[in-house]
Amino acid sequence: MRYFFAALAAVGVACSGGESGSGETSASAAAAAPAEAATAAGTGAVHEVRMVLTEQGEYRYIPDELTIKVGDTVRWLNESGPPHNVAFYADRIPDGAAAVLNAAMPDRMGELTGPLFVQIGVVYEVSFAGAPTGQYDYFCTPHEM
Repeated sequence: MRYFFAALAAVGVACSGGESGSGETSASAAAAAPAEAATAAGTGAVHEVRMVLTEQGEYRYIPDELTIKVGDTVRWLNESGPPHNVAFYADRIPDGAAAVLNAAMPDRMGELTGPLFVQIGVVYEVSFAGAPTGQYDYFCTPHEM
């Protein structure tokens, strides 16, 4: 799975896709997800994405597609099957988005790459305040293979 969007700044995801250790899910603009909470870094809603290992042995982001608005924040929750992280494909984000994402990603391991979450219950948030409109494809570094 590989997609999450920001409605005005669309975003995509990938921890792994349809089959264990592979997969990719296409992202498409959809209705904005309901607001869950406000965030200090962002100006809008907070949307949660669960990082899980299914009973079938597949690594998933749930939901695997999400439409958000510029200014919203995405919160990833490490629910099962760690380690996980969030990393964006440099060539699959809108022009000008890398600087915004790098500034919004705490404790980065590298360019567009968040830290590894090795414990269940870890939460990671990225604000899309000031992010360019478009689709953002991301993945989980340990499970991309």
